[in-house]
Amino acid sequence: MQKEKVIVICGPTASGKTALSIELAKKINGEIISSDSMQIYKDMTIGTAKPTPEEMQGIKHYLIDFVSPDERYSVADYKRDAKKAIKEIIQKGKTPIIVGGTGLYVDSLIYEIEYPNIEFDEEYRKSLENQVEENGLEELYKKAQEIDPEAVEKISKNDKKRILRILEIYHATGKNKTEQEKESRKKEVEYDYTVYALNWEREKLYERINKRVDIMIEQGLIEEVKEIYEKYDKFPTAMQGLGYKEVVQYLEKEITKEEMIEKIKQETRRYAKRQLTWFRKNKQTIWLNAQDEIQNNIQIILEGLN
Repeated sequence: MQKEKVIVICGPTASGKTALSIELAKKINGEIISSDSMQIYKDMTIGTAKPTPEEMQGIKHYLIDFVSPDERYSVADYKRDAKKAIKEIIQKGKTPIIVGGTGLYVDSLIYEIEYPNIEFDEEYRKSLENQVEENGLEELYKKAQEIDPEAVEKISKNDKKRILRILEIYHATGKNKTEQEKESRKKEVEYDYTVYALNWEREKLYERINKRVDIMIEQGLIEEVKEIYEKYDKFPTAMQGLGYKEVVQYLEKEITKEEMIEKIKQETRRYAKRQLTWFRKNKQTIWLNAQDEIQNNIQIILEGLN
């Protein structure tokens, strides 16, 4: 039986995925499912570069703006919700378009990775959080490196959320995250995914990132963080996200405003580099020249659909 087609558009932050996907959706009667691990959160709009209603141009978007910043949302949760959205779009006779830069989210679908439902150990998480408070992240980063060097290679030394996740998975199951993923890839992939990624010359991409950060500050990123800070009782894990933790450091007077802006730009450039490395590992990825006209790239995607 022929599998239903699903298009995936991924690539680094600030590469133009939103604009391309919306134009494509208009052309092929598609609807968009976000694969961005920060755009899922409510109240976090400016720092996650969520598409505005004007940018969406009437195209329905799924998995944006629906999780409270103080809730846990795992890759397994994402896979379940994304599969549900794919089914819904296909039942309407439309084409699903997965769009975003979170490699884990994309891989969970295109490789049909099964994530075990891990029992969350509140005590263990607290002990990890205490270690971070007392000694910083470095020791736990090294521990995660010993447990799962392959997974650690893909994350930043400052990515508290993912470092703790590696330790929690090992603590709960006795197996590391990479081993589990390899085992779980044995299941047959449900849909016919065609994966495209946007490629930029590095310097041009970095210019776009720097400009985007300046725009976020102008749009009120600092005010957005203040509001989240005041709205939620316990400090949300989501606030460890790129662009948010730096503003928190500024609000707590650990760094100046200039240092905060420079730090966000620098960390975002590093993140983009890691995203590109991640997507290059996916052998099935078809690379599009992001400097080309959007219509040219749409043409390439349309040819692949036929």
